[in-house]
Order: sequence, then C-alpha cells, then structure tokens
Amino acid sequence: MHEIESIIAQLTLEEKAALCSGISNWETTPIKRLQIPAVTLSDGPHGLRKENAESKGMFKESFPATCFPPAVTLASTWDPLLVEEVGAAIAEECLEQDVQVLLGPGVNMKRTPLCGRNFEYFSEDPYLAGKLAAAYIRGVQKKGIATSLKHYAVNSQEYRRLTISAEVDERALREIYLKAFEIAVKEAYPETIMCSYNRVNGVYAGEHRALLWAILREEWGFQGIVISDWGAVNDRVKGLQAGLDLEMPSSNGIFDRQIVEAVESGKLEIKYLDQAVKRILRFVFKCARTKEKAASFKANYDNHHLLARKAAASGAVLLKNRDNILPLSPDSDFAVIGRLAKAPRYQGCGSSRVNPKRLVSFCDYLDSQNIAYAYAPGYNMKGDGYSAEKITQAVEIARGKSSILLFAGLTDEYESEGFDRTHLCLPRGHNALIDALAKVSDHLIVVLSGGAPVEMPWLDQASAVLNLYLGGEAVGEAAADLIFGRVNPSGKLAETFPRQLQDCLAAKYFGMGPRRVHYRESIFIGYRYYDTAQKEVLFPFGFGLSYTSFTYSDLKISAPAIAEDETLTVSFKIKNSGDCDGAEVAQLYVRDLSATNFVPEKELRAFQKVFLKKGETKTVTLDLNRDAFAFYNVRTGDWCVESGDFEILVGSSSRDILLRATVQVKAAAVEMPDYKKDAPVYYSLTDAEEIPLEQFEALLGRKIAPEKPLKKGELDLNSTVRDLGVSTFGKIFRWAVARFSPMVLPKNAPDFEKKMIREGALSLPVRNFFTMTNGAVTDEATFSLLMAFNGKTVKGLYQFLKAMLSKKPPKKTDIYR
Repeated sequence: MHEIESIIAQLTLEEKAALCSGISNWETTPIKRLQIPAVTLSDGPHGLRKENAESKGMFKESFPATCFPPAVTLASTWDPLLVEEVGAAIAEECLEQDVQVLLGPGVNMKRTPLCGRNFEYFSEDPYLAGKLAAAYIRGVQKKGIATSLKHYAVNSQEYRRLTISAEVDERALREIYLKAFEIAVKEAYPETIMCSYNRVNGVYAGEHRALLWAILREEWGFQGIVISDWGAVNDRVKGLQAGLDLEMPSSNGIFDRQIVEAVESGKLEIKYLDQAVKRILRFVFKCARTKEKAASFKANYDNHHLLARKAAASGAVLLKNRDNILPLSPDSDFAVIGRLAKAPRYQGCGSSRVNPKRLVSFCDYLDSQNIAYAYAPGYNMKGDGYSAEKITQAVEIARGKSSILLFAGLTDEYESEGFDRTHLCLPRGHNALIDALAKVSDHLIVVLSGGAPVEMPWLDQASAVLNLYLGGEAVGEAAADLIFGRVNPSGKLAETFPRQLQDCLAAKYFGMGPRRVHYRESIFIGYRYYDTAQKEVLFPFGFGLSYTSFTYSDLKISAPAIAEDETLTVSFKIKNSGDCDGAEVAQLYVRDLSATNFVPEKELRAFQKVFLKKGETKTVTLDLNRDAFAFYNVRTGDWCVESGDFEILVGSSSRDILLRATVQVKAAAVEMPDYKKDAPVYYSLTDAEEIPLEQFEALLGRKIAPEKPLKKGELDLNSTVRDLGVSTFGKIFRWAVARFSPMVLPKNAPDFEKKMIREGALSLPVRNFFTMTNGAVTDEATFSLLMAFNGKTVKGLYQFLKAMLSKKPPKKTDIYR
C-alpha cells in the first residue's frame, strides 16, 4: 500500500485521469515511466472471447476457446460445485491467452421471458442466481483471474437499454434486483463490478452514488473497482464522484480531459480522483502478478471439452417423458428430424459469443459412433423456418420409425443481445413440423434448444420433451448421453415456463419507453407472481424429471421457535426409490404465515443437489439464518423480520411441496409499512389483470411524469438514434444508420448478426458517437451534429465538418504506450 501511495504522489494530474479510462477497447492505460502495466480484459462469461487484433473489420474474430453452456443452462444444474469447476476452467484459458479480467458473470433478473439476453443470466430468483454467481466467481478467481459481476443494476431488457430509466420501488430493488449482487459480493468478493447502461429511478447507474457507494461499498463491503459497461459513461465527473472508477473502452482521452478540467476548476475534489486511482493501481498490480506467474501456462482443452459435455448434460431439463419413452436404445430404428440436430444452437448471440474450440452436433456424434439413423432437416434456419416441402419430406422419412427425435427451438433471429423477443412462440416452421409428425407417430420426442421459455401448443402430442437450453460446444454429445441413458437427467428449471405470455404480469409493463419502463409488479416476478396469483403454468420453477424417482421423508427442524438472530437447522431424508442412479435437487421454500405486509406465497431460501445410487438414502441438512425470514422494510430502510409463524416447505419444485413444518420466529417490534389503502392490488393478486399506475406510484412514494413525444430542439446527448426523427436531417441520419450499420460486419455475416447490429445502432445515444469511436468523432463534432438534429441543419453540419477537419488531440496510445 505504501508503494501505491508513493506512485500516486509521482503521478501528474493528467496521468491520474488517464488511468481512469482504457487505452483501447480491451486494455487499461499503462504509465511506462512509473512501470504501471496495462491489464487485458475480455468478454465472457461462458467462455473466453479474446479478440484477434490482427483480424479485419470493426468486429474482430476471437481466438478459439472452449464454449461452455451459457448461464441459462448452468443455472439449471443447480450445482454450485459444477459451476465453480466451469469458472476455473475458463480462468485457465484466460491464463493461457494472456487475459487478466473475465467480464462476467451476469446476474440480472429474468423479469420476464422476453429479454433478448436472458440466456446470459441465471434465474428469475435472486437467491439461486446469487449462489451460482458466487460459485462461478470463486472458480475463476482462485486461478488468479479477476471477474466482473454485471450488469449493476436493474438491467432486464435490451430495448433502449442504454438510456431507459427503470422505475422500481425500493423493496423490489433490494429484494429482487440487488439481492443476487449482494450475495455474490459478500460470499465471493469479485474483483470488479460492471455498472449497467440504464438509469435507475432517473439516475444513470454509473452516476448513482447510492448504488455505487452507499450500498455497494459501505453496506456490502465491496473492495474492488467499478468499471463501466462499454460506452455506458454519461457524465464522467458525476460518475467519479459516485464511485465509477474505470471508463471502458477508450474515448481517446475525451473524458480524461473533462476530469482534469473539473479538478482544475474546483468542480471535482481531487480526493475522488485519488481514491479511484488508488483502487485501480491496487487492482492493476494484482493482475500483473497473475500475468507474470502465467507466462507459460497451457490449458487442457480436451479436459475442458469433457467438462462442457458434463455441464450441458447436467443442465438439460427433462420436461415430459410419457410411458418412459426415454431413454432410447441406440440400436432402435429412429429418425432424427430438424436442422438443429446438425447445426446446433449452442450459445446466444452478442458480445458473449465464443469461437468454439470443438463443436459437436448430435448428428456428428451419431456418425462418429456409427449409429444408424434416418435424417431430414424439416425446416429452414432463416425467418420463420417454414417449408412445406421440407415438412413433407420429414414426414415421409419419419413414417414407420419406432421413434422420432425432433430437434426444434429458437434460432438466433429469435433471441439475441441488442433486441428483445415480442412473443414466446417457436418459429412457425418448427411448430408446423411438430404438428405434422405427431400425426404419423405416437413416439415423438421433442428436443428443444433455446435460451428462454417458449409456448408449447403441441405439448399433449409429444411423448417426451427434453429441453437442452443452449448446451455449449459439446451439446451433441450431451444430448446423446441423455437420450441413450448414459446420463440420467437431473436439471431443474431456474425459471418458470408460463402457458402463454399474457399470464406474465411483468410482461404488460415490459419495454415501454421512450424514457421510462415501469416495474409495476414490484417483487412479484417469476414464481413469486405465478404462485401467489395461483396462475396455472406450463412448467413451474424448479421443475425437472428424472429416469428414476425420489422419496422425501422425515422432516425435522432444530426448534419449534427461534429468535430472529438464531439459525434454524432443517433436515430431511431423500431416497432414490427408482431403478437407476440419479441426482435430485432438494428445494427449501419459506412462507410467511403472519405477514402484515404484502409477501409472495413462498420464496426459495435453500437448495442442495443430492447424488444417490439406486436404493440409496441420504439425509439433507440445510441452515436458515435471519435472511431467510427477512424482508426489506422501506419505513426503516433496513432488513427486518416480522414476528410470527413461518412455514418450511421442502419439495422438488415450487409447485411440488412434499414436506412441511412450522417455526415461530420472534423478532424486535418495528414500524411496518402499510399500503392496504393506497396500493391494495399488491395484497391480492389472484384476480388482478393489471397494476394501476396510482397504486404503483404509492409504492414509489412519488409521481411518474407522463411520457411526451420529443420535439425539435429537445434532443440532447442522451437522445438515441431512434429518436432523431424530429427533424428532416435526423430522419435521414436514422435511415442511414438502419440501412448501413450492418456493413461493419463481414459480407457473409448471418442475418441475425445484422439485425443485432441494426437494433443496437438505433439504440445508441448521441454521446456514444465520441465515446464509442475512440475519439475518431470528437465531442465537439458530436455537439455540432446534435445542433443539426435539432433543426439547425446548415450551421450544425458546417461546424461538424469544421470540427472533423481540425487538428485532433494526439492519440492516447501515442502518449502512454
């Protein structure tokens, strides 16, 4: 620490500011004269995506790495030890490829099934997400690689994600949207936190001192650095004051100069800058030590592929298995239908996309083992996939077979970073194919791929449904392991599958905009809503079948009554009462029977994955501390327990409760919130079709300004390209962006990548013109464009050209490399 203090004393003001931003897209700024090295960061989180700087184009190719299953699949394992093992394997590849910071994991809540990036997040439940994120972080960081827990916070949609304000009440903020971050920070100590793009109740996350300082550092004890999501910085000085340490990527020093000017003018106290620099230096030198130790490290990619295979099989969820049609014999006479069997969807689309070291499809595996099968593609991979000719061909090939393995799912065009889903349907061609094959076979097995829940109008027609989610590079081998019975399915859903989108209350307030999105459902997302409102669902949270069966018995609690600061120990027995070895995820929920505040019907408070031999019985012991009975009390601004009875519920899903007990918890009396008069809908959701605005405002404690269309002259740096249509020049510019932005991709780029780029470009705020171009477009030029967008076209364009032709500041790389 004394060495760091000495270095800070030698730094110039300009060098201090320079350390607070990157020097490139993926590196921090080095200061050679003081031997301060650069740190290399890279996208994750389900594998390493280190860009090859020598590849052409704006979007660089990445070096090959093991593509593990994304978070949606890892979450369905409900296995922290396995997730930790995956994290450690990815860290080893970081060591080999000279990366010191892995950007992940993502723990944003799956508020609805519509978020296009849900595949990158763990769960709709913050406890499960937090526990798995903590395991991932431990796995990565025990190898010396830093993680970046993201996206902090309340980032649950892609639509206008760079500017929209998530209007959320304080209780939902604490219990739902911050809780996973809290668990991960307190249990695993991530080296960095990445702030999100969006605003939270009107304030950008990167400028939100309550989030970045009061809660994160003072309350949770976070000791690392806070970095911006790429291009998330709005006001650099406000961000620094709030606790945002590192701006990424480089804006070629534009924001650095703002810091220097603010210090020199007295607008920014030097202490804020020195605090950030101190944290950054501590982080940089820690990363440098790892880099030095790993100079000749070699990762074992073969072992990592085997681990990816194990994780994919462990995260797959068997949703239906009528008459135990699965597992199949590889010697049986079966047909494989569906292009996804040969061209698998094994990961999501966007910044997390990994270049797989060794991709194996289901058909690749069958061919490698000389297993005979009939095959037909059944649908197209573009658009809605429908092809009458291919359906007819598939029906003829499948007719008379003993069973049909139909591979269907969401293609890349249906979900991706950059845009959200608008429905829960499979592509039309996939549904039509299922309907057609069901008419010629009673042994139809649907094998699903995709990163989120889908509606299944054909469910009654299928004999079995195996949900692979997104299985990573070994998805084909994992599918074979499950289908042929070498691995017994043990995955459980980490999210609810609703029967239809209309059943999801939060979906009614999803997207919205242009400035705000209302989180009117408060704490009632996922099973917290469906179970409380008694909504029938397709598959409940925690659900998953096995090839064996399990029996729960002998529930015991350590005491019939406890004080709020005491621990309750819960034990019970699980027996594998079926015909083969298997694993069961025991889930413990708590129901508050005496609450005077509104509460969910039940909440997950503990779980354990138990591996059992055929006929074996094990005792499961779980401890519940104060957190298991607490809620966030907005009156006291603290976590509180309300005295009364709590029911302990043990089962195999949120809808399959097998054991029950009641404990009395005695707590200190506190002032309780009461919204029964002003917001009664939250106390009785069973018949509620919507949440009235005035009742949501009662929870917020403030009014929400109505949305008004933008007018000429009202555009500012945070207006998006999508908003520019208030002037003729703005309309032309917006059209040009939509038309030509995909040209940054290679000519042969698939349509889904073009859609992602187009939607992402339309969502860019004007300020990103200089923050995301490494200073190629200067801040002065951006201000001039804004003038043109607001109607002063000639003057604005003249000043824009003048700014672009004027001498630019030296490149940051020329100064500090």
